[in-house]
Amino acid sequence: MNNRLKELRAQRRWTQADLADKLEVSRQTVNAIEKGKYDPSLPLAFKLARLFDSPIESIFQEETLEPNR
Repeated sequence: MNNRLKELRAQRRWTQADLADKLEVSRQTVNAIEKGKYDPSLPLAFKLARLFDSPIESIFQEETLEPNR
């Protein structure tokens, strides 16, 4: 899943560790989400949306598959 987490975090000048503390998760979890290696649980996605005061859909976008040609 694509996301804007790194961009949103950078706008607030937060480190991954800062964001992890606010979310009560590890820095490695934040890193994995930012890199698209881990999709957050729904409760964590809602927590991110509240923290950034943004709809979930503006933070996470479903990856689109290109049609076979």
